[in-house]
Amino acid sequence: MLPVANRLKKKKDLEEVFKKGRTLRDDALAIRFVKNKLKTSRFTFSAGLKFSRKAFLRNRAKRRLRGIIRDVLPGVKTGFDAVFIAGRGLEAKKSRELKEIVSELLKRAKLLQ
Repeated sequence: MLPVANRLKKKKDLEEVFKKGRTLRDDALAIRFVKNKLKTSRFTFSAGLKFSRKAFLRNRAKRRLRGIIRDVLPGVKTGFDAVFIAGRGLEAKKSRELKEIVSELLKRAKLLQ
């Protein structure tokens, strides 16, 4: 589980990410991010009905993404809000592949130190 300081929860913060944020995509994952005025980076995860109609698959995808972010969190720059959006095909990815995709998106977004 992510530390409380690294969770993006408030509706107004999420709206700002979607309104002002930049988006980068991979075949099965997208990241939308914006700079914040805090000393921590915050993350949230989304898997909508387009991803899967089955709730357990959506929840599993978000759990897997949370675990990967928790592992790479020490190397992430501070001062950003980010939303990871799961796309179709993510559930078929192995953990190693998914970690590489997340790392690649974070590098492209220049969020890794």
